[in-house]
Amino acid sequence: MMNVRMLVDVVVVASVSSALSLAPGVLARRSGQVRAAGRRVLSPTAALALVTGLVYVNQVLFTVYVLRVHDGDPSFVARYLPAGWFDLASDSPALRHLAGLFPAPGLLAPTVLRVQALLELPFVLLAFATVVRWLDAGLYRRIARSALLPLASVSYTAVFCLVEWDLRNPYTVDDLVLRAVSAVLAPVLVALCAARDRRTTRTPASVPGLLTFIGSLGALGVLVLVVYDTALLYNLGRLPERLPLALAAAGALLGLRRAASRLQGERARQGLTLTFLRYFLCYWLCLFFVPALAVRYGVLFGTPQLAACAGLATAATACALAARDVLDEARKTADGRDGRSAGRRSPGFLLVRGLTCAVLTGTGAAWLAARLTPRSYYEVTLLSATAAFLVTTVAACGLADVWSAHRCGHRVRTT
Repeated sequence: MMNVRMLVDVVVVASVSSALSLAPGVLARRSGQVRAAGRRVLSPTAALALVTGLVYVNQVLFTVYVLRVHDGDPSFVARYLPAGWFDLASDSPALRHLAGLFPAPGLLAPTVLRVQALLELPFVLLAFATVVRWLDAGLYRRIARSALLPLASVSYTAVFCLVEWDLRNPYTVDDLVLRAVSAVLAPVLVALCAARDRRTTRTPASVPGLLTFIGSLGALGVLVLVVYDTALLYNLGRLPERLPLALAAAGALLGLRRAASRLQGERARQGLTLTFLRYFLCYWLCLFFVPALAVRYGVLFGTPQLAACAGLATAATACALAARDVLDEARKTADGRDGRSAGRRSPGFLLVRGLTCAVLTGTGAAWLAARLTPRSYYEVTLLSATAAFLVTTVAACGLADVWSAHRCGHRVRTT
């Protein structure tokens, strides 16, 4: 009989295989005509904020339940789960006062793991949808209308259920049923949000545009990690310590999104490497959408080497697709110059040279960031290293494009 590790590996392989098969077709589709918006649209960002609020409401009610029914001792459930869970805010005067006023605390029993099982999938899907919409609203709608969305729901739910079974406890059967219900309802929520979304904006292929997107991604990543640490692991007692970081990330995110809205009309000339980088981010997000959670949990509950290879496969495919398209655009631009580009370096050479320098510089920055990041959750180190890599790479790509424009004059069309 296969164990949980083998089953997680199966989900990793199946998720990557389906993504590599279907994502190129989704990327090749045109966004189509976008009609004017009618009634107000619920963006994935707003839906994510709503789900996050429900997660924290559940934490408050869970604390009330433990205080009133179990005298503030969470060991009745904590003994079934690893260390690092159930650091409750049971000493909070406000929560103790609320617990004293609550009329029927026994009705709050579902707050023990069950509500989290229902909300975790929409939380993850909406976070991913938010990032894609920031980068390219058209791509967000195409993914939401494709088979990638239900496949991602199935893949994420399969991994969640396998982890639940590996950590099985008296609540596991209820959790599995609720996760199955969520697997049906969550993609419907995302699809409904996307169906009425009329936004046409996308991040421009420029240093300010891409840095704003990466900064937004980093700020959202911090907020997601805070939610996981303080709420999804039932550690509401850690919230006062994490609150300054969360507020700083939220403030930075608001500022960056405002800056992003001002950059939407930017008409900067498109350089080879920055255009490649924007294509790559779009393609990689589309390719990584389905296997994202399987790869993440594959590191801990599956075979780490397989998870790493799966992530690299999506990145390599995105790189190949992006190079194909940016070089095709560069050739079209060169053909439109009636041979005036004769004698200049080929776009392929310039792209490889610029990307090599950028990737080497970014890798050095990522290594340094990983070494300097305090050890806690491995996702914190990963987020820090990834942010350092992307920021440094964008800056290096911008310099490479300036150098190429000065020496050779290669540009690509804005698409």
